Amino acid sequence: MSESEVKYGLAGVVADDTAVSKVMPETNSLTYRGYAVQDLATKCRFEEVAYLIWNKELPTKAQLDAFNAGEKRERGISAELLTLIGMLNAKAHPMDTLRTAISFMGQADNTANDSSPKGLYEKSLRMFAQIPEIVAADFRVRNGQAPIAADRSLGFSENFFHMCFGRVPQPEVVKCFDISMTLYAEHSFNASTFTARTIASSLSDIYSAVTGAVGSLKGPLHGGANEAVMHMLKEVGSAKNAEKWMLDALKAKRNIMGFGHRVYKKGDSRVPTMTDAFRKMVDVIGTPEARELWEMSRILDATMVREKNIYPNLDFPTGPAYYLMGFDIPIFTPIFVVSRITGWTAHVAEQLAANKLVRPLSNYVGVAQRDVLPIERRG
Repeated sequence: MSESEVKYGLAGVVADDTAVSKVMPETNSLTYRGYAVQDLATKCRFEEVAYLIWNKELPTKAQLDAFNAGEKRERGISAELLTLIGMLNAKAHPMDTLRTAISFMGQADNTANDSSPKGLYEKSLRMFAQIPEIVAADFRVRNGQAPIAADRSLGFSENFFHMCFGRVPQPEVVKCFDISMTLYAEHSFNASTFTARTIASSLSDIYSAVTGAVGSLKGPLHGGANEAVMHMLKEVGSAKNAEKWMLDALKAKRNIMGFGHRVYKKGDSRVPTMTDAFRKMVDVIGTPEARELWEMSRILDATMVREKNIYPNLDFPTGPAYYLMGFDIPIFTPIFVVSRITGWTAHVAEQLAANKLVRPLSNYVGVAQRDVLPIERRG
């Protein structure tokens, strides 16, 4: 490819090799280490999937027990970090708080520059254990409540609910959340993952790579889309208004969040699994609000498919699911980080295992070289 043949947005550019995940074209299915993500989400807990992403194979019972024990030992953020969270601007987006907190973790870790496989794994597990507590503490502080410490007797998803609300909800709610963790965990060279790999390629530390990835994920065209979906549903207001709202939005050529995907051409393979978990959660919750959100989502989905043959992506069912779980809309993207830390750190380790500095070319379209004139001759 010549220097002048620009691939805007790097569309279609193959930047490196990866063995972490792939959307299989013959099945249109996202796979982690060769396993279909929908199978992992329904047959495994998120802890098993995290182990798989980092260790390339699903764990045995003994391996999973050891992994869970290691993660639980890492739970518990420092008093200094809790103080920092309380000092930060409560009007800033929670992703800003999370980005700052991860950077703080990096400067506090004297092993931050140890990029050996063992060192990377230890820091990955530490972030996996402590990022949920950062997100939960910030969630509670913003709501005028004291943070709740991690409970080492609880599983990963149960512990997150405990730290946010002081209680663990119905099993169907926990399962829906756990499924979302698996479905959000990894997605090849997406914008935030590529950001993390680019930073790592300069031989910077893993905390810097993750901090950069958080900044990338914050954008509404990436991780922020699940928040935008819920704001859209609030604007729609009711199921009886859903079809008209969608038709009016399409006529006005509005940007409708939660639909379409740059990779999937036949629909996002993650959506049926998340939608089914969302429906089961709605049935258990059983409130008028829950039923209304479900029906509204169903009508919007059907109308978009009928009118444009464009299918929903994972953010479409996940946004209202998180809302019904009790999470504030601005925390949706930090919850995405709670999951995606697994994929990011796996890619950092993969990048460093056979590193090449990421340094693409650019196509210069500015003025030709020129002389600097004396100041009196300018203008």
